[in-house]
Amino acid sequence: MSQAPIRFGMVGSGWRSEFFARLARALPGRLEVSGVVTRSAARAAQVEAEWGVPAFRSIGELRGTRPEFVIASVPWQITPEVVRDLVEQRVPVLAETPPAPDAEGLRALWAAVGGVTRPGGGGLVQVAEQYTLMPGHAARIALVREGVIGRPTSVQVSSTHMYHAMSLIRHTLGVGFEPTTVTAQAFIAPLADPLSPRGWSDDLTPRDATTTLAFLDFGEARTGLYDFTDNQWWNPLRARRIVVRGSLGEIVDDTVVRMADPRTPVESPLVRRRTGTDLNLEGSEVHHISFDGQVVWRNDHLGASLSEDDLAVVDLLCRTGAWVRDSGPEPYPLADGCQDHLLALAVEESARTHAPVTTALEAWATR
Repeated sequence: MSQAPIRFGMVGSGWRSEFFARLARALPGRLEVSGVVTRSAARAAQVEAEWGVPAFRSIGELRGTRPEFVIASVPWQITPEVVRDLVEQRVPVLAETPPAPDAEGLRALWAAVGGVTRPGGGGLVQVAEQYTLMPGHAARIALVREGVIGRPTSVQVSSTHMYHAMSLIRHTLGVGFEPTTVTAQAFIAPLADPLSPRGWSDDLTPRDATTTLAFLDFGEARTGLYDFTDNQWWNPLRARRIVVRGSLGEIVDDTVVRMADPRTPVESPLVRRRTGTDLNLEGSEVHHISFDGQVVWRNDHLGASLSEDDLAVVDLLCRTGAWVRDSGPEPYPLADGCQDHLLALAVEESARTHAPVTTALEAWATR
């Protein structure tokens, strides 16, 4: 018997909440929005008309719709307040990234809610960090955990920014919450910026763009290299790259190098089965990723024609639903979200001060 759709509410009606609502519309058999809390009656009416979901002015009203969990999708400065309010009412929370704007905010939030747990297990607060679930990243992490390249020793990420990149580095390496020394610098150089969230600019005039490079030393021969340029997510003139190095090989984007025997280095690609090209009429989407004939990632939502980022967010929502139904582990604990942003803040501080920054062992390390 199929389960009822995962029913979630949202606090906040910005672009990120609209993202979640769009995915629920795309997968009505899996996801359902019970309601949205928004700031004004006018915005509530707009949300109901455009998103097709109920809108409310308070968390109390939203609770009346019986959501299984609530996404706190509000500005950084407000997130801790909303999270604490939901936790006081014992509502499972999926907090947007980052869970607090600065280090003191992270510590205060952890002190307030970090010890609050669900009866079924795990902290009541989880974080909406989806990058490790994106198909390519998930496939690479799966191979690392299988030991294909031996013990992972370094990860180089030039793709996304700050806490998202820290999440990728930490989870690919298997790093926890230990003190980390961060050395960063920022450089400014001219770069055309033809595409942004606002669309194509039709302007190729180079303008100053900042690139931040950071070296993270986690100890025990484990390192990370962070490389991000302003608007790298959108700018087609800056590619995305990831290198994972291990004791017995490495992964460079979608190519895996390792030894078949003591004298035979071999390369194998990560291969996407992507439909909709030429005369293929199955729809435009990725079906799976394979490595040497083994499927290492599979699309569980075929037919919805979702992008890879959409698939990661849907996976996160489904994992959160499984967790609140006591049929799966925590999707992304608050402790991990706090550590990701702590490292991101250390990158910013080091780049600003031109000096190394070493993070401390924080309270969430003992969760």
